[in-house]
Amino acid sequence: MDLILWRHCDAEPGEPDLSRRLTSKGLRQAERIGSWLDRQLPSGCRVLVSPAERAQQTARALNRAFKILQELAPGAGVDDVLLAANWPDHREPVLVVGHQPTLGAVAGYLLTGTPASWSVRKGAVWWLSDRHRDGDDAVVLKCVVGPEFV
Repeated sequence: MDLILWRHCDAEPGEPDLSRRLTSKGLRQAERIGSWLDRQLPSGCRVLVSPAERAQQTARALNRAFKILQELAPGAGVDDVLLAANWPDHREPVLVVGHQPTLGAVAGYLLTGTPASWSVRKGAVWWLSDRHRDGDDAVVLKCVVGPEFV
């Protein structure tokens, strides 16, 4: 299974937190990464999105249907994300559009096997894959890309 983590793009400051919108820079970032992702993702990829407006705006740039999950709201935990994605048991790829520090914690945990706090830049994508080979299971980091590189 592939698990793709996409941090929302640059957002305006303010309150309430769930209503914050993308800046003009964030909209440009979302368009760049959304276009790149659309070319990379298979048609059967599930897209799961935080209820925060900035995450939904980021996901809309992909031009695919998505499901909003309360479990992915700011402050979600690693277990919340992995349960929502059905990691590693789901066969189709899953794209999660969410927040830092949650996405960094998910990547750190999957790649090290222990709690870790890694930084995921605004608009960046971390593409992970669950690999089974010769009786061994491993998580492989397939790609990390930010909006400035696509």
